[in-house]
Amino acid sequence: MIYTLGIDTGTTSISIAALSDSLELIESITVNHEAFIPGDFPESRVQNPQRILEIVKSSVDSIISKHGKPSAIGFTGQMHGILYVNKNGQAVSPLYTWQDPSSNIPVNGKSSLEILHANGLKCSSGYGIGTHFYLQRAGKIPDDAVKFSTISDYIAMKICGKNSPILSAEMAAGLGAFNVRERRFDFEALKSAGVDTGYLPEVSTKCEVIGRTESGVPVASSMGDNQASFKGSVADSENTLLLNVGTGSQVSFMTRKFSDIDGDIELRPYGDDYLLAGSALCGGRAYAMLESFYREIAGHECYDVMSKHAEAFIDAHGLGSAWNVDTRFDGTRSDPAITGSITGITSENFCPGALTVGIISGIISELHGMYEAMKKMTGRSASVMIGSGNGLRKNAVMQKIATEIFALPLKISDAREEAARGAAMCASEIVI
Repeated sequence: MIYTLGIDTGTTSISIAALSDSLELIESITVNHEAFIPGDFPESRVQNPQRILEIVKSSVDSIISKHGKPSAIGFTGQMHGILYVNKNGQAVSPLYTWQDPSSNIPVNGKSSLEILHANGLKCSSGYGIGTHFYLQRAGKIPDDAVKFSTISDYIAMKICGKNSPILSAEMAAGLGAFNVRERRFDFEALKSAGVDTGYLPEVSTKCEVIGRTESGVPVASSMGDNQASFKGSVADSENTLLLNVGTGSQVSFMTRKFSDIDGDIELRPYGDDYLLAGSALCGGRAYAMLESFYREIAGHECYDVMSKHAEAFIDAHGLGSAWNVDTRFDGTRSDPAITGSITGITSENFCPGALTVGIISGIISELHGMYEAMKKMTGRSASVMIGSGNGLRKNAVMQKIATEIFALPLKISDAREEAARGAAMCASEIVI
């Protein structure tokens, strides 16, 4: 059997998709890796990279035992976090995930992000360059570290027996301080800011084969998880908007033109083109937070009850009568100090359904605002919207609200494990 493997190392789980040469899904595996470990301070969000590597290897072995050797292996994964490796390619630090806030922690009176921004560098909380700069300034880089890497590029490196990571521009751009047009880190400005650039990994301008496994299988460098999800979900990339709601949430729209942008929208490399991506820091987690709030009162899971109350409220009062909820509970990439808020409460709408609908509308409205900015940047509009992520896939009320707010037809992606699928597709194209 001719097939390609795509491996997605996510924040909470590992997903692997095996695709035939006609892009049919042969098999998929998703495993919660439970890799979080205690960090240096309560807010730390770090993971054990060795545990993630072991789960990937055992899952790949399981698929190969059933279907034989794949024709190629592609990777994707959480695209902002970093870990350090020594000269032998062994991890010597935890994985500092995209949720880790260390770049906001003051060292000698200033945070790493403040210094980077003052030097004209674009970098957000949780992005690898900011995390690296904090660890450098705080004296916490391991003595034997020589390079840093994303988790998926680390695993790709280990699987093909290399000792130094090679990142595609798609992945490297997710670390911050990256010149998207020239597809390289902004070394000059980084050095001016005081960043030790010797730890930065090698960058290739696009996804390419970086090596082979012991049995000779080509291994590709990682796609960004945003780009991989887009590739794995969208057939008509020119005219489609991708709306993803899971633990986080994101809206993505392709463009062929480079443009300088500011704010909470990023221009990311996507093959020879670009992907406009708007990401909410809280996003889909806001809905889970509301369920936890209800559960604390009721003493049991409340998702089904929340859906019923939300549907009943919309049927009786309409979407515009709900509470106005700003779900930016964790701020935004450009302004972490922003907080959420609730307004529009009256004696007529003081009920759980109005709050639930308000939370969902807040999640979708934040993404819609980003899409409106994308339309202005590109001078184009999407004609269809593809929905992905379990937060959207499993919530019929959210689908209804998204359709109304975006005023676009919504099709839920039938390609489960979209990112792993996209990575497999990319690896297949590279090898061919």
